[in-house]
Amino acid sequence: MAFGGLLLAAVLLDDLADRVKLPGILLVLALGLLVDNDLRSTSEPLLSLVRADRITQSALILVLFFGGLTTNWTRMKAVIRPAARLASLGVLLTAGLLTLIGVGALIAQGKWQVGLLAQVLFVGAMLSSTDASAALSLLRPLAGRLPQRVLDLIEMESTINDPMAVVLANVALALAGGTGLATADLVTDVIRQFLLGGLLGFIGGSMISQLLMGSQSLTRGSMLPVVSLALLLVLSGGTTLMGGSPLLAAYVAGLVLGNSRAAAQEVLEEAHSSFAKMAELLLFLCLGLVVAPQNVVEAAGWALLLVLAMQLVRWLMVQLLLLRADFQSSEKRFVAWTGLRGAVPIAMAIQAWASPAPWGKLMPPLALAVVLFGLLLQGFALVPIAHRLGLVLPSEESEPT
Repeated sequence: MAFGGLLLAAVLLDDLADRVKLPGILLVLALGLLVDNDLRSTSEPLLSLVRADRITQSALILVLFFGGLTTNWTRMKAVIRPAARLASLGVLLTAGLLTLIGVGALIAQGKWQVGLLAQVLFVGAMLSSTDASAALSLLRPLAGRLPQRVLDLIEMESTINDPMAVVLANVALALAGGTGLATADLVTDVIRQFLLGGLLGFIGGSMISQLLMGSQSLTRGSMLPVVSLALLLVLSGGTTLMGGSPLLAAYVAGLVLGNSRAAAQEVLEEAHSSFAKMAELLLFLCLGLVVAPQNVVEAAGWALLLVLAMQLVRWLMVQLLLLRADFQSSEKRFVAWTGLRGAVPIAMAIQAWASPAPWGKLMPPLALAVVLFGLLLQGFALVPIAHRLGLVLPSEESEPT
């Protein structure tokens, strides 16, 4: 009952945030932090760490599937190459440079040990993916007045860079767990996750599309959301059992299904829009519940350093990878400023806490502090920066009649 009430409060806060032009995740995070996880005054908390990990992993699958489902391939083809570079090489560069900065900071403080490499690598991987929904929610006041190609690039990069970041984070957790994996085994595991995830996602999305097109009874308005959700769960679970990336499989399946001729496409997108919104709210609510506010305050110093480092790395990465792309200098600078972090780092942080890694419990407060600093320092400057760079078209109301 308590968790249901909190979810209802999160929905109301998200609606309030939309009315006052704020990102809903900010208020939902605050709600989770303010509520005592030991609300029931028993030995068992309101939300255990194991349950939070399971919820966040399932929520990510719903979020990524919806991201693929609503991606218009025809429109995105114009930005697929630069977006793919930002989502692949960009993630590797971001994780690598953040790792080097972390190692340098620890050496400067005299705290560096070789055993900390996995921890620093995990932080770099955790913070290497971006969240377009956070940036686009803050850009709502400029709806229809920004270059569509720039917005497409930001959205496309965000939807396809998550699996790469998750795989890198899993490599860091494997190193920290002392499982004895050799370098060749790690490389093989990464390749297997990507290839199987992409292949099974394509096959699964094609099969779901054919199944829905061939059965009128399954595509009725009341049945379609249930059937599509059940098939998504089967696909993600089967991909996990076979050693592939369920996140990549979910995104690719959504991409295939969203660009097919499946019946009742609008009904499908509307239903999974609700699933994705619920999943996103659950992600931030879970993090706020399992993290103590005092731990966030303790992590604030490192989080602020990481936000500044992330912005520098983001600028270098965008300038390098979009060097020959057909974007203006002002557009590249704006893309560099939109690298906000959101749901994926939070899910990875909770996964690290639930893992055997001795430093795992430090990750959720750090991730939460980074997300908050990013929203407050970076996110709220998006609209003024867009104006300053000359990217905002005049509104129709301001034109003389």
